[in-house]
Amino acid sequence: MRKLCVILTILSSVITAHAQGTIGTWNGNLNLGTMKLPLVFHIGDNSCTLDSPNQGAKGILGKVNFQSADSISVAFESLGGSYVGKLQEGKLKGTFTQMGYRLSLELEKGELVRLRPQTPRPPFPYQTEEVIFVNEKDTASLAGTLTWPVGYQKGKKVPVVLMITGSGMQNRDEEIFDHKPFAVIADYLARHGVASLRYDDRQVGGSKGNVTHATTEDFMCDAEAGLKYLKELKSFSRIGVLGHSEGGTIAFMLAKEKKPDFIVSLAGTGLRGDSVITEQTNFILRQQGKPGNMTVKQMHLTMMMTKTTPWYDFFVSYDPAEAIQKVKCPALILNGSKDSQVLAESNLSVIRNLMPKHTKSKIKEYPGLNHLFQPCKTGAVDEYGTIEQTISEEVLADIAEWIQTL
Repeated sequence: MRKLCVILTILSSVITAHAQGTIGTWNGNLNLGTMKLPLVFHIGDNSCTLDSPNQGAKGILGKVNFQSADSISVAFESLGGSYVGKLQEGKLKGTFTQMGYRLSLELEKGELVRLRPQTPRPPFPYQTEEVIFVNEKDTASLAGTLTWPVGYQKGKKVPVVLMITGSGMQNRDEEIFDHKPFAVIADYLARHGVASLRYDDRQVGGSKGNVTHATTEDFMCDAEAGLKYLKELKSFSRIGVLGHSEGGTIAFMLAKEKKPDFIVSLAGTGLRGDSVITEQTNFILRQQGKPGNMTVKQMHLTMMMTKTTPWYDFFVSYDPAEAIQKVKCPALILNGSKDSQVLAESNLSVIRNLMPKHTKSKIKEYPGLNHLFQPCKTGAVDEYGTIEQTISEEVLADIAEWIQTL
């Protein structure tokens, strides 16, 4: 029996060593003709997950069918795809197959390095504070970072903005495709005399709360709780909100209720939700070389075949017109001309017509910027991750300067 145990131990060691050549993190580009799609494989001993950073997908589970020191075969059932590779000259060379298409894919050992030059790196010349505030209406607990301006001294009142993310559950940096827009904005504002509070959405990071049945109205209540928290600190001259995409729409909703002293809407919607989605769909169709002429009615008929969520049902039926008409505080409304998710031409024209005139309000469209306010070529979502800049320096400067003028 003792000899058998020794043999099994030796065999186990040999098998583990045999697979070591393929174990590790590997990355490579899938050549799709008009574009290259970065993929990252995290290969363990009889385990594998896949990341597609440009699509915002991480941890896609794979089933290892075969693994040796120089070869691996993995099936990704949720994708209907697979990868077979063999180690040659220090690289995994093989084929990625999906939906009948076979594409060569060469992987190099190591993490995918993305250049994000604007992402703030410590040490910071300003103070930050980890905080928690609660939406008492449904006991959602939100964890965030309060960033004070450079040189801030206690007792000195400064302006502050509460940052509200776009649709989908995101962390306090609004992290997407390895970009951290809210971290970049908070850093820039802190260096220009403005404090900020950014927080994790429900069930992300340190935050808790029901997501299954949550709608834009619920997320508005979360933001309202953040405003209440900032007011209770009694440390600020003016308290505003800065919202991106759905967060921009929430900014209008809060302004209607006279909650903030000012708002900054980054690509917030002016159209009813079903019109926004229809425009998005038509943009994608045109990008694919197809006629982009779907109507709102056709969109609804299409979605009737799909199971929807409470968030979606609220979004498609919500019209921000009433909220926009009741914005009495100063408002900075920004959008990019190449935004493919909230089209500038249609949404800004509605906002211009509806929003009451205010001497300090401003509406601006930036030529050549996309939904994330990056300089771009097409404005398509799959382009976001390929762009190194996180957000236009002009946009950052305009936001900080406008807030200071208040």
